[in-house]
Amino acid sequence: MSVYCCVFQRRNRQRGSHIGLLLLASQVYQLGLDNIPPVTLATLGLNVYLFLFPFKPLLQSCLSVREAYWSRDWSRLLLSPFHHVDDMHLYFNMASLLWKGIRLERKLGGAWFGYLLPVFSLLTGLVYLLLETGLTHLTEDSSYSQECAVGFSGVLFGLKVVNNHYYPGGATYIMGMPIANRYACWVELVLIHVLNPGTSFVGHLAGILVGLLYTTGPLKTLMKICAGKLQNVYIVAPSGHHGRQNVYYSSSGNSGYSTPYPPNTPYGQESFNQGQYGGPYQNSHTAQMPSAPPQHPYAAGLSEEQQLEAAVRASLNDR
Repeated sequence: MSVYCCVFQRRNRQRGSHIGLLLLASQVYQLGLDNIPPVTLATLGLNVYLFLFPFKPLLQSCLSVREAYWSRDWSRLLLSPFHHVDDMHLYFNMASLLWKGIRLERKLGGAWFGYLLPVFSLLTGLVYLLLETGLTHLTEDSSYSQECAVGFSGVLFGLKVVNNHYYPGGATYIMGMPIANRYACWVELVLIHVLNPGTSFVGHLAGILVGLLYTTGPLKTLMKICAGKLQNVYIVAPSGHHGRQNVYYSSSGNSGYSTPYPPNTPYGQESFNQGQYGGPYQNSHTAQMPSAPPQHPYAAGLSEEQQLEAAVRASLNDR
């Protein structure tokens, strides 16, 4: 949405009674703080805090090609998702976050969900800038580069795509009409813009594209590769030697630790277990090794993909 639209709406809202904050507080109370997972609750708290005590004025927080790229004010990529035009803008976004966050955080685990949110926030902003730049060049209309957007709704559109990926099937009622969940985000994208032209169509579209990059594209793989770099945790063995402890995470919410690799065995080779049980890597070295302690039950049977995801949860000390 444009800067001037944001300012105009905010001034009008400030004359009201902050009913959006009251509605949000009522919804949190009805859910109960104990029923809201910690990352979701912390994200909600951060949005409310920055609405009440903004880090910068709205005009210095919103994201546009002119301000972020031309003026090199990249801090707007961090600030814009967590600032809102008015209390009702905040309420609708946070109510949506509660529903999506509770489901996804319980599905993915707090560590991975906490990893997902900042990645989606940054990428949604970057995709938004790319789309606005493309529109500027295609239409030769510089107004696209001047449109300044704020709010968490772009990230929420991305989370909606992820939620529909992990909970396929079903339908959502939009204006009384049942819409298959896989198409609901696209219908909402158009309807929200038609019913409220002040919203950022491109910002919401950017969120959907980021969600698709995660569910059907390379984003999830790239995140796992980055997470895999944190997979090895060095520990001091009782004998005083340094060993490696492998950490595992499951997107279903379980995490645990496996036993360290045996001495003198290169990390990543499969001779540890297969040599013990007569597998194809057995040789004179591995056959003489002492029996390995049993694996932690949470680690056993996980695929390589799940093990890579495990690294983030354990490395961020999610218990």
